[in-house]
Amino acid sequence: MQVSPEITFNGVDRSEYNEQYIRERIARLNRMSDEIISCRIVVERPHRPRQTGNVYRVRVDLTLPGRSELVVEREEQMEPQMTLRTVIGHAFDVMERRLRAQIPGKHHQNNRMAPEVVEGEPLHGMVVRLFKDDGYGFIKTEDGREFYMHRNSVLHDDFDRLADGTEVSFTPELGEKGPQATSVQVVSKMGENIDDDEPEGFEPPLGWESENG
Repeated sequence: MQVSPEITFNGVDRSEYNEQYIRERIARLNRMSDEIISCRIVVERPHRPRQTGNVYRVRVDLTLPGRSELVVEREEQMEPQMTLRTVIGHAFDVMERRLRAQIPGKHHQNNRMAPEVVEGEPLHGMVVRLFKDDGYGFIKTEDGREFYMHRNSVLHDDFDRLADGTEVSFTPELGEKGPQATSVQVVSKMGENIDDDEPEGFEPPLGWESENG
């Protein structure tokens, strides 16, 4: 990146926690493409008459060669158990997909590697390999597909609650190195019911025990 990133908070407390996460996501964009000239991030809370609830807006603006720009603006109302970091993550998820589409060859190569991945379609799976010290792991679905998972993709800072055999829901996408999971949420651990509204009958994917043996 030729110009240092700009991060602005309007009407939102500037926290080191959220700013560090933004810088980590910017670094991911930079790894995806070495042609990014500049990156501007705005996190704000819009004020509207008769507004109810906490609404936050995140704008990600990339400048690319040829005076072209990629802009993502995401606005969401905070739900219970939802954090500002989640809204930030959603905005960057969209930007990564758009940037990937601008990179010749890589997008199509990833599609050949994992043709069954439908981005944005929620899936259920089970944690089969976890590397807590390194901050990542892998999720396996019932049909045997595996998805890379980074600790920053786990909602509510629940990465440290994960263990082999934890059932999760997640949104799949095609990352730089293949299928990966975003917006990962704990559903239940083995023998523990976290969400009573979740339908029963989820079976561990075949061979998950051997992944840990």
